[in-house]
Amino acid sequence: MLVAAAVCPCPPLLVPAVAAGAAHELDVARAACTGALGVLAAARPDRLVVVGPAARSGRGPHPEGTPGSFRGFGVDLDVRLGRDTGTASGRALPPSLAVAAWLLGRTGWSAAPIEGLGVGETLEPERCAETGRDIAARSERVALLVMGDASACRTLKAPGYLDERAAPFDAEVARALGEADVAALKALDPGLADELKASGRAPWQVLAGAAEEAGLSGALLYDDAPYGVGYLVATWS
Repeated sequence: MLVAAAVCPCPPLLVPAVAAGAAHELDVARAACTGALGVLAAARPDRLVVVGPAARSGRGPHPEGTPGSFRGFGVDLDVRLGRDTGTASGRALPPSLAVAAWLLGRTGWSAAPIEGLGVGETLEPERCAETGRDIAARSERVALLVMGDASACRTLKAPGYLDERAAPFDAEVARALGEADVAALKALDPGLADELKASGRAPWQVLAGAAEEAGLSGALLYDDAPYGVGYLVATWS
């Protein structure tokens, strides 16, 4: 049963070493992420599952201890998903889960064992929901850390250029996350999300599937688009 969830953005720029001189620009977003992880710990889960976008859905979960790296972003920084258990597979974390590993390490997460799951950005909504249901059924007290960005088309300088549909799309996602509106998340259009480069669509729909029977309440902690990309932080508890 899902007892709590945190939703965080996953740009590598959240990691100060990657952002370098611009690191302070996301200080408020980092603080919101820290607060969201505190809500997860307070729920006393017996398992934490970290879900984030990946090029394609993972071949099974990433066990605790799986390594990740930001070397692809020009930074000599390695991370690990939780503690080193000696059971990690040979696969490295996708970037979204590497950001999650950094956030968890930064806050000293020790509340529950961790596993990670990369979700293909093109995964169909119902399969996302099925994945969420499976996650929620794994343990009596499951918490989810859901990584993903909203649209990347909010300004002319955004990675996807300006698209007038981006702001309304992000506003609806922010509302749904803030109100724990499972039906609204399930109804997100994968085609539109892809056109707007919203990497969080599939992970959010995994959350929706996991929360179907949970009866959780939501809170929106952060909603901004500092680089023309929508970053959202929310908690469900």
